[in-house]
Amino acid sequence: MLEPLKGFFRGSRGGQAGGGPPAPSGGGRPPFHARGSTAQPARFARHSRGLEEFFTQIRDTSGLTILDLGGATQMNVSFITDLGHRLYSEDFLRMLNEAFGADGTVDQSNPGRIEYFLKQTLDYPQGHFDGVLVWDVLEYLNPVLLNAVVERLHYIVRPKAYMLAFFQSDDKLEEVPHYAFRIAHLNSLEILQQGMRRPAQLYNNRSLEKLFARFESVKFFLTRERLREVIVKV
Repeated sequence: MLEPLKGFFRGSRGGQAGGGPPAPSGGGRPPFHARGSTAQPARFARHSRGLEEFFTQIRDTSGLTILDLGGATQMNVSFITDLGHRLYSEDFLRMLNEAFGADGTVDQSNPGRIEYFLKQTLDYPQGHFDGVLVWDVLEYLNPVLLNAVVERLHYIVRPKAYMLAFFQSDDKLEEVPHYAFRIAHLNSLEILQQGMRRPAQLYNNRSLEKLFARFESVKFFLTRERLREVIVKV
């Protein structure tokens, strides 16, 4: 069982240094500071075994600190804080575009850009988080940047914590749907397709196991959208 972590709540940097104005909160929820924005395209709902597994690991504990790399959204803020947890939100793809160009593939091996990107998105103390909702952002990173991000995630997440990440299961696609994910229930998501995006690389189960080799375990679930949901235990 994960242990609660005391601390304050912070929202999405959205590519900006420092915090934004606090958003209203009610019902005794932990405070939330929104610093990102999202589009409103068509959406669909479905069951998520990966999300169910993620919440199964933390359902008996309150006061945890969760990181959402999908940017600040009211559905996710409300859901996580209603469970009694603190939520930090980072607009990871927006910052990727700012640091490496609009398609996120410009000079991703440059050490200075990588350090800047990590400082803007994952600048947290060691063992700060009890869980991370990574979603689908990792498949837009080239190997050098990806390894730096995974190393930083390993640093900022507590031992025995969990991360949820999504990857396309077809490793031959030149472009993949870019989604935003909204938590509807403990085991279901609303998924918003926000267009197509060129992945930096695509993965099979073996390459994902290699990517997360430093972590304790990796578990896979395949969805009808040909998304591979991955639960990583730290």
